Amino acid sequence: MSDETIMVKIRGLSKRFGRTQALDGVDLDIECGRIIGLLGANGAGKSTLLRHIIGLYLPDGGWCTTLGCDASRLGPAELARIGYVHQEGELIDWMTAAQLIRYVSVYYPNWNKELEQRLVGEYEISLKARVGSLSPGQRQRLAILIAICFEPELLILDEPAAALDPLARAQFLDLLLQLIQDQKRTIVISSHILSDVEKVIDHAVIMKAGRIVADASFDELREKYSRVRLTSLAGPLPEPLDFANVLECRRNQSEATLIVRDLPPDLIEAAAARIHCQADVQPLPLEDIYKVVVQ
Repeated sequence: MSDETIMVKIRGLSKRFGRTQALDGVDLDIECGRIIGLLGANGAGKSTLLRHIIGLYLPDGGWCTTLGCDASRLGPAELARIGYVHQEGELIDWMTAAQLIRYVSVYYPNWNKELEQRLVGEYEISLKARVGSLSPGQRQRLAILIAICFEPELLILDEPAAALDPLARAQFLDLLLQLIQDQKRTIVISSHILSDVEKVIDHAVIMKAGRIVADASFDELREKYSRVRLTSLAGPLPEPLDFANVLECRRNQSEATLIVRDLPPDLIEAAAARIHCQADVQPLPLEDIYKVVVQ
């Protein structure tokens, strides 16, 4: 991986708030052209990491470069290439939605007016309403519009869909898939709605207690972890089952469900044949992969 393809490079990044170690020696490369899911429980360090990437926080140790620049020194030229949506959708409350859109758009010569008009319609944004009077979901839609319509190269989304209803979330995910068609664009999305994230990401970064515990393509994770359903073809299942790398097992006398790691399908079939079972092998959904990784 060459430096030219890396949007964000992080080495040894540490941050403490009082007695809480929010980030603990994080190393991470964010490559151009990906949709990356940043996953973890509340307090895992996701938001703290994202805020270091855009220079809102300064590290206690280590370093972070964003778009080739020290993140603590990002200037107007770099910030004009970064879109950011915070989970709370902090906006200027006294403006109307239309005034806020125009206010933000004048700072970006490449503002996409056509995309703006499409999102206003799809998200049913009331342009005449004051921002402070909007519901949490409407505010979040407006924040997403503002972050996307200048077509940033690096789009950072911190729980962007938390306040959206199911229809708006589906529209938002479709929009992300459209945006990533530009191979020079990178999207980092932090979300606890893993069933949504799974539909769009091609890379996953999983955090726990301020550390990264998994950093791999989604395809690699799906190949690494499998669910195996066993059905006995001759009498009760043996005890124990003759399978390697079993992370979880639920069973009765005639059936069992296993979660296994690093066990290719041919080895699963061979082990099932030895104990006279039929094996049905399925990839794990992201939510189950997450549970296995952080346990």
